[in-house]
Amino acid sequence: MSDRTRPIVVGIDGSEGGLAAARWAAALATRMDAPLRLLHARPDTGHALTDAAAALRAAVGNYHEEQVERSLAEAAEAAQAESPGLSITTAALECPAAEGLIDASWYARFVVLGTKPVTPLAALLLGSTTLAVATGAGCPVIIVRGADTAATDAPVVVGVDYSETGGVALERAFEMADRLGVGLTAVHAWSHLVPAGVMALPRLTDWAALESAELVQLTEVVDEVAQRFPNVKAKCFLESDRPAEALIQHSDGARMVVVGSRGRGALTGAVFGSTGLNMLQHCRIPLMICHEGHTVP
Repeated sequence: MSDRTRPIVVGIDGSEGGLAAARWAAALATRMDAPLRLLHARPDTGHALTDAAAALRAAVGNYHEEQVERSLAEAAEAAQAESPGLSITTAALECPAAEGLIDASWYARFVVLGTKPVTPLAALLLGSTTLAVATGAGCPVIIVRGADTAATDAPVVVGVDYSETGGVALERAFEMADRLGVGLTAVHAWSHLVPAGVMALPRLTDWAALESAELVQLTEVVDEVAQRFPNVKAKCFLESDRPAEALIQHSDGARMVVVGSRGRGALTGAVFGSTGLNMLQHCRIPLMICHEGHTVP
């Protein structure tokens, strides 16, 4: 499937968050010259063990089918109003939401979800569709919360940690900044600790030299990707803070935050990573989560 035909997939659930995600994704699809696909999952009504249960299950199914059609039509109308002329398709999934969205992610450019904050308990029990999709999707997942579709010159913020997933996040962040026509803010959180294997007294450690070396490394990593996106102006920041806290700080007034996460699949969600999980809980602007293999097409 070519890049132009790969849709931006949006999970619809009839909520205001789903409608906001549809509108935001429609604006992004226009920027990306990509089609939009709205998916609504059906609930699991269980196995009908008795005639009464079968009748109830059928009634629930009929009611839900009507609700799904209304929700999809409403979301499609909202998306079309945001981006007239955009190619939009809709579908009702015959499976749980997380399963259907993860399956769809393998042919999608992005999966977009509107959501409330993920609670620690939901994260621990993997009771959240958002968390399940974020850890198992075959493409980057964008969590839309408090999203504004208006075009601004606010930058895309990306966390840089020199890992493979961090490299994917950096590539995706540059792609997004390029498409949106905005700058990029690369943030690397580092600690004033002597590198492993180095024996030194704190008072004799040249912290200024260490910080300078960190900045050089960050700049080199960012510049390597920046060469493929000459229209994007990038700025680099070192923060002596925890990664999530540094990113939250820089997200104020930003267009989007992009992070890499090592967590994948149903069993790895419990170790999704403190940075990714903290961003899911606290980020108030669109958040893109990338994994190893989510390279720019």
